[in-house]
Amino acid sequence: MSDDSIRAAIKAHLGVNLEWLAKRREDIVEADLKIVDPHHHVWDMPGNRYLFDEALADFQSGHNVVSTVHIQCHSMYRAEGPEEMKPVGETEFVNGVAAQSASGEYGPTRVCAGIVGTTDLMLGDRVQPVLEAHIQAGGGRFRGIRPTAAWHESPQVRALNIPPHILMQEQARAAIRCVDKLHLSLDLWVFFTQLDEVLDVCREFPNLRVIINHVGGPVGIGPYVDQKEAVFNEWRSKIRALAEHPNTVIKLGGLAMRYAGFNFNQLPEPPSSDLLAEKWNPYIAVCIEEFGPQRCMFESNFPVDRGMCNYHVLWNAYKKMTRSYSTEEREYLFSKTAADIYQLAI
Repeated sequence: MSDDSIRAAIKAHLGVNLEWLAKRREDIVEADLKIVDPHHHVWDMPGNRYLFDEALADFQSGHNVVSTVHIQCHSMYRAEGPEEMKPVGETEFVNGVAAQSASGEYGPTRVCAGIVGTTDLMLGDRVQPVLEAHIQAGGGRFRGIRPTAAWHESPQVRALNIPPHILMQEQARAAIRCVDKLHLSLDLWVFFTQLDEVLDVCREFPNLRVIINHVGGPVGIGPYVDQKEAVFNEWRSKIRALAEHPNTVIKLGGLAMRYAGFNFNQLPEPPSSDLLAEKWNPYIAVCIEEFGPQRCMFESNFPVDRGMCNYHVLWNAYKKMTRSYSTEEREYLFSKTAADIYQLAI
């Protein structure tokens, strides 16, 4: 992607207002519960910096976050060299962050213990050397890719001007075949309208671990502003179909992005964990019911979700939503599923 496209991608997310976020502080719920945060980003964008120090401040804000996984975010690409190799620069950069954390000089949290990068699926089988370069650059931490795939016909929803139906293209399937051959995972952020395409990928690659991001991308903006019930019903039906495939796993989070339409960022004060739990529980409950705790993992999606809520409040909400589950089930939801999928030692 070009620099302009990367900047456009970041601008598509909500801005972060630290003064507003400071208005909400809560006591930590169940501070000893072990957490693996399987989905966050580190980046340095104009007016939107979230590097090791900023991330660590959130991870150490009270919850027992033992390790984390960085997910691609179009950051620190190489300035020179072949176009298809430029995303490897992000893996190189993040591996440096991970090494800084692994020194142990900044506390027990192992930041970026797992790394998920990206590549252009339109490379087809020419993607293999790119994947191999990611693996080498990751220093044993590289786990898979998340390609740019989120597309919607409405410009009010669409984050980037990318071609539609990328996952259905022959070149993309050839690239995914390489991902599968190298025993890497495939993270996918798509909107709920694309879940049928994800289902098709799961059917063609039954041994590939497909990780569905952000509860499958329900949308509450643009043409869906007044269609909450209809969207929920269609989304739930597609989630059930995906859950039938044992190679799928789902991340519980991402609902504080603008796409879901909750608009907490417009409140006079940041939302409480009780409010987040109330509004998000219908989606979380469906995912856990359909996939089961062993194929679900809570995520922060920070700093993107930071536009609507605080990190410590977010995890308080997740804990409150799952009080009825057993100790073992909660261990999977908060740490074990993520550790298993991303091969992390906890």
